[in-house]
Amino acid sequence: MTEKQIARGGQFLVKETKSEDIFTPEDFSEEQLMMKQTVKEFVDKEIWPNKHRFENKDFAFTEECMKKAGELGLLGVAVPEEYGGLGMGFVSTMLVCDYISGATGSFSTAFGAHTGIGTMPITLYGTEEQKLKYVPKLASGEWFGAYCLTEPGAGSDANSGKTKAVLSEDGTHYKITGQKMWISNAGFCSVFIVFARIGDDKNITGFIVENDPSNGISMNEEEHKLGIRASSTRQVFFSDTKVPVENMLSERGNGFKIAMNALNVGRIKLGAACLDAQRRVTSGAVKYANERIQFNTPISNFGAIRSKIAEMATSCYAGESASYRAAKNVEERIEARVANGESHQDAELKGVEEFAIEASILKVAISEDIQNCADEGIQIFGGMGFSEDTPMESAWRDARIARIYEGTNEINRMLSVGMLVKKAMKGHVDLLSPAMKVQEELMGIPDFNTPDYSELFAEEKEMVAKLKKVFLMVAGAAVQKYGPDLDSHQQLLMAVADILIEIYMAESTILRTEKLVKSKGQENVKEQIAMAQLYLYKAVDIVNAKGKEGIASFSEGDEQRMLLMGLKRFTKYTNLPNVVALRETIAEKLISENEYCY
Repeated sequence: MTEKQIARGGQFLVKETKSEDIFTPEDFSEEQLMMKQTVKEFVDKEIWPNKHRFENKDFAFTEECMKKAGELGLLGVAVPEEYGGLGMGFVSTMLVCDYISGATGSFSTAFGAHTGIGTMPITLYGTEEQKLKYVPKLASGEWFGAYCLTEPGAGSDANSGKTKAVLSEDGTHYKITGQKMWISNAGFCSVFIVFARIGDDKNITGFIVENDPSNGISMNEEEHKLGIRASSTRQVFFSDTKVPVENMLSERGNGFKIAMNALNVGRIKLGAACLDAQRRVTSGAVKYANERIQFNTPISNFGAIRSKIAEMATSCYAGESASYRAAKNVEERIEARVANGESHQDAELKGVEEFAIEASILKVAISEDIQNCADEGIQIFGGMGFSEDTPMESAWRDARIARIYEGTNEINRMLSVGMLVKKAMKGHVDLLSPAMKVQEELMGIPDFNTPDYSELFAEEKEMVAKLKKVFLMVAGAAVQKYGPDLDSHQQLLMAVADILIEIYMAESTILRTEKLVKSKGQENVKEQIAMAQLYLYKAVDIVNAKGKEGIASFSEGDEQRMLLMGLKRFTKYTNLPNVVALRETIAEKLISENEYCY
């Protein structure tokens, strides 16, 4: 294994990453480009022209489209070949999830729930018998899967569920009784992954339960939702539902672990599932801005509109950069573990778990970016954007759920920092040495020499390194003050998480662009350079604001003054970028191409 392959999750914070060591969308293989084309053709033919059917709650049509996706093999991309899937790598599964999800949230939710949390727990935790029995049917679309974790009293606190599983007297089956809610695909699924508690066990247990109404399974009507209207979402009730003992998933009490690991994969895929929606919203906004004439000129000539277009494109470009960087890290980790003799199951579980911090970062950042993007899309359309006759209002409604499911963004923010601190305590990521160095630097005399920034991105890369110092400074001081009680200071954790998120997103964007410059030449990627610089400029502002908020919340007197001086030093540009000029460069390209073109 090379050093790059054994890079650990969260290490981006303390280890310099070279642009040649990251994977970018420009690195897709021929096979991946063919898969991307297949998915785009499917969406443009089957999904996009029928958006109105999804908005009119045509649940049967969602199921019909899922069957067609199954026939094309798209439901089995991540499933190993021996169970009827395509057995593709993690990057390819991200790519499919990305491009299949842009036209409507209804279909992307059905697809994500089925391929992710509906099928994956059996693939990764099932016995050989369970996998042979269920996975081929799920991979082909003959059967559909759903995932029953959430209950009226158990949402973010997933392990607090009240659903019970009682072993029968003869020991052949369990009887499951309880209520589950917000179950995606419930209306047309064939099999549920159900989490229930056996006796007074501390942790819940997972079960594979076939959907048979005669076996004590009933449902409420479809939920009426703000968005994802044709995604089947129902409450499911189990009343003494018999489940054979051989249908227990993994071991007794392992359900919480299954649920959390399934959510790790779900989070990174959900980030990707927000990308093509951003591309389509941005392209739609650009086309409208070019066609809409006001004051005798297209509105795309107005600086206020061009600013919006540039920001929309930049957040999408950043999301792509970070998503595929993380996906390749996961894939390399899985391949390294398989090469060391681990089973595909164990390798994939550990590979994704290793990058759980990045998964949470991507989920939060990109779900918020698509919401902002759709909101600006409505604004560019003006009054028409508010109308159901244009796709913007449905994009805005569909985007809203992404900040809630797979763990709310608040939970994911706190998780990202909490997991990083745990990794540091286990010695998996050395945060202590760099944090001590930052502390020493704060006590020392600053270097007043003017650095040489003649090389492209020299200043930007130094800025990213300084932002990492802000994180180490603020998080380090907070850990020193609160120790294990840091968990209970949620507002501080949220501020620190935002710093972490901006570092990863900004660095990924700069590294992707630097790699592009090396392959295509600086003159040919001016717009991408502008997007990397614009994203970093905005990131520095966020880090400055969140750093100040954090410092003010736990320090005072001399300590506070020292930390604020450090913050000022670490968020100061030597040469401020011309933000308006950057936006103009980005917008001009999109407006001339009449679409998002990266």
